[in-house]
Amino acid sequence: MFYLFQIGFLPVRIWDILDILIVGYLIYQIYKLLRGSVAFNIFIGFILIYVVNWLVSILEMDLLSSILGQLVSVGVLMLLIIFQPEVRRFLLFIGDSTIRQRSNFLSRLLDKNWSESTDRQAHILSIKTAILNMSKSRTGALIIFANNLNLEFFANSGVKLESKISQQLIESIFSKDSPLHDGAMVISRDKIIAASCILPVSTNTNLPTSAGTRHRAGVGVTENTNLSAFIVSEENGQISFAHEGELKRLKTEDDLTQLLTEYYV
Repeated sequence: MFYLFQIGFLPVRIWDILDILIVGYLIYQIYKLLRGSVAFNIFIGFILIYVVNWLVSILEMDLLSSILGQLVSVGVLMLLIIFQPEVRRFLLFIGDSTIRQRSNFLSRLLDKNWSESTDRQAHILSIKTAILNMSKSRTGALIIFANNLNLEFFANSGVKLESKISQQLIESIFSKDSPLHDGAMVISRDKIIAASCILPVSTNTNLPTSAGTRHRAGVGVTENTNLSAFIVSEENGQISFAHEGELKRLKTEDDLTQLLTEYYV
C-alpha cells in the first residue's frame, strides 16, 4: 500500500486526503444551504443532542441516556422530515450542476463561437442598456438567466413570449403601465422565454432590511437552482445581482458589464 506520509503511527494515503476534501466540501455546501435560516439552529440542536447523548453514555446516566437514545435512534428520519426543503435544495444543487456542465459542454461542441459571437455581444448590450435606463427612471425589474437549464416550471407561472431580446421590449415589459411588469423575466441564451413569472421568495434572515419582495424573489430562485438574477430597485434605482443565494449591490456600470458577460451564456 502506497502512503504519502505518516503522522506518528498513523499512515496517510492519497485517498484519505481526497476523503477529507470531499467531506469538507459537502459540509460547506450544507452550511451554505442552511445558513441564515431557522433550519440552521435546528441542525445545531440535533448536533448538541448527539454530543450530550454521547457524554451521558460515558457517565452511565442510564435514565437520561435512554431518553436521548430514543431521539437519536429516529434522528435520521426526523432530519429528513424537518429538513425536507433543504434536502430538496441540496439535490437540486447537485442535479443542476451536473445538467449545466453537460449542457455547456454540448453548447460549446455545437456552437464553439457562441461566447464570442456578434449576437451574444448585441444581446448583452441590449440587456445592459435596458437595465441602466430602468435604473435611471427607477423602474422596478427582475431578470433571471436560465443558463441552459429547463425552467418550464417558472415559465408556466407567467406569460410565455419566446421573443427576441431587445432593449425596447425589456423596458416596455417592465414599464409600470404594462400588465407584465410584476414578476420576473426569464431569458435563455437568445430569447426572452417568459415574463411576469412567479418565483420563490427567500427566507434568509441575513438579507438587508431594505431588500423587498423583488430582491427576495431574485435571491430565492438562485438558492434552489444554479441561476443568476439582476434586480432593479423601484425605490432608488439601485442595481443588484443575485447568485447562489447571495445578493450583491452593483456600484459601477463596469460591474454590470462584467457580470452580464460572465453569466449570460
